[in-house]
Amino acid sequence: MSPGMLKMWISIAGMALMFLAIITIYFSRYKLKGVLRFITAIVAYIFLIVAGLTLLIVFLA
Repeated sequence: MSPGMLKMWISIAGMALMFLAIITIYFSRYKLKGVLRFITAIVAYIFLIVAGLTLLIVFLA
């Protein structure tokens, strides 16, 4: 696989993580209650940070 194709797949994975972050943040804010709300919010923000770092590395490399 060429380096360009590898970067493409890594950036698609980063975008998928951002989409998952959006969905889990929505559920944690509007649909869930209690401890589950807190856990899903933490997972969502971890997804968002990992996706941001992944895309930043791909775009700058």
